[in-house]
Amino acid sequence: MADINSLKETASQVRRDIVRMVHAVQSGHPGGSLGCTDYLVALYFSEMNHNTKFSMDGFGEDLFFLSNGHISPLMYSVLARVGYFEAKELNTFRKLNTRLQGHPTTHEGLPGIRISSGSLGQGMSVAIGAALTKKLNNDNNLIFSLHGDGELQEGQNWEAIMFAAHKKVDNLIAAVDYNGQQIDGSTETVMSLGNLRAKFEAFGWEVLDVEKGNNMEDIIAGIRKAKTLTSNGKPVCILLKTKMGKGIDFMEVGHEWHGIAPNDEQLANALSQLPETLGDY
Repeated sequence: MADINSLKETASQVRRDIVRMVHAVQSGHPGGSLGCTDYLVALYFSEMNHNTKFSMDGFGEDLFFLSNGHISPLMYSVLARVGYFEAKELNTFRKLNTRLQGHPTTHEGLPGIRISSGSLGQGMSVAIGAALTKKLNNDNNLIFSLHGDGELQEGQNWEAIMFAAHKKVDNLIAAVDYNGQQIDGSTETVMSLGNLRAKFEAFGWEVLDVEKGNNMEDIIAGIRKAKTLTSNGKPVCILLKTKMGKGIDFMEVGHEWHGIAPNDEQLANALSQLPETLGDY
């Protein structure tokens, strides 16, 4: 289990990876990737029981499912930096015949990727299915998942959320990247989400708020609190208040950096704000 300073250093390197990957091919989604960096680093480098000697069945370990698959640069960087594959493969992001496609896929056999994602709204259903499988197999490990707040505008989520409470799927911790932004603007403008805490609670979930979703100490505390709420008959939701584009000042402006790539000058500016801690790939 890494200490807080080590986790922060890793998060800085992951952010460097994200902007370099997206810049290299002038394609991808840096905003949400940067915003969720601290959470995914905390999971993979500290809080999840997982095995980098990847097996698809995942028996005897915690599993993670990325529902908002457009933040694939983050997913790939974390998997590489924690040891699922070599960091140099990040050079192939979104290139012809790569295993690191724009949205994660399984047919290329990339270690750490368990589902194809990017068709928004589906990840909750998959995570619930995996959690029920754990129960059937008498496997006491946990399922973690990550979802965009704008993604919750997809109706399939709410059927799944209702199902999870009804079936007492209490080995699931689903986090929502609650940054208030999506590709076309703020969630409030596109389709208001209302009171997400009240909605999840009304659907029978335990809900935790992590108000500082880019603060490593608060994230760790939130995940550990969520773990204590499992095995009590209810699924658990973490509402993670993040900042889109976090770590790069000119990207922390709203929804604008959801899906555009930095130019050369912007990349240099971004990298000047992010210490290189693990060595660039």
